[in-house]
Amino acid sequence: MQKRVLIDSLQFSLTIDRLCHQLIEHYSNFENTAIIGVQPRGTQLAERIVKRLHEIQPDSKFKFGKLDITFYRDDFRQKGKPLTANETAIDFSIENSNVVLVDDVLYTGRTIRSALDAILDFGRPTAVELLVLIDRRMHRNLPIEANYIGKEIDSITTEKVKVEWKETEGKDKVWIINE
Repeated sequence: MQKRVLIDSLQFSLTIDRLCHQLIEHYSNFENTAIIGVQPRGTQLAERIVKRLHEIQPDSKFKFGKLDITFYRDDFRQKGKPLTANETAIDFSIENSNVVLVDDVLYTGRTIRSALDAILDFGRPTAVELLVLIDRRMHRNLPIEANYIGKEIDSITTEKVKVEWKETEGKDKVWIINE
């Protein structure tokens, strides 16, 4: 198994800052904006984004939520064992709001399609934008594209992108692994 680092700890921090500044440029005061992390890994990125936004702009007013897509996936019945859903924590309506959907890696687009289906249970947003740490660009099954991208990479199907978080793995790092 071969591994190489795509983003180290310093680059990780700079990437989070850049993504936050791009959001600030677009949304300014974040009025009528919701930032929603896709469970499980997108919520870690969303929490980092929200924390950093509050540090940069303490007066920002936006809603934050976590979205579980387990039973919206088109492949959930194909797993051999019972599924365990993650927490959905959206205690607000997204009706007529701008939604920034956050996930760690965009690959085929199927996870985001599921998230779009799930988000409609909470209202009809004015707009939905996508923020991802890594955009794998190739191998899309669906015409889904991110608005805010930490890093774009080209990869082959046998490669896997692994995002490590300081909170869970002890360090911030993104790897590409060829299995």
